[in-house]
Amino acid sequence: MIIEQPTEITLHQQSKLLEIAFEDGSRFRLPFEFLRVHSPSAEVRGHGPGQEVLQAGKKNVSVLGIEPVGSYALKIDFDDGHDSGLYSWDYLYNLAKNQDALWQDYLARLEAAGASR
Repeated sequence: MIIEQPTEITLHQQSKLLEIAFEDGSRFRLPFEFLRVHSPSAEVRGHGPGQEVLQAGKKNVSVLGIEPVGSYALKIDFDDGHDSGLYSWDYLYNLAKNQDALWQDYLARLEAAGASR
């Protein structure tokens, strides 16, 4: 499996988007809320299948900053205090490629739980 490397990463604070371009020429704009609710951290994903924790009330979350972790990931600091997820390049690429389906699934899970963004 070839892991795409990012060629450009830009935070758009006003529109609350992380823009990321990869070596294959693809470019994605990922909303902060989307990144927050799909954090790869154990706090969100749990420690195994079925242990995921639905993240509600994150509609207005902002990003305080991003830091590279080695040459393989980003650490994103959110204004709600969450900063423990390491977003590897392949994780970000897969999130971006599957953004529409993941977002629809998230909205359906929120609705089923009677929760709101």
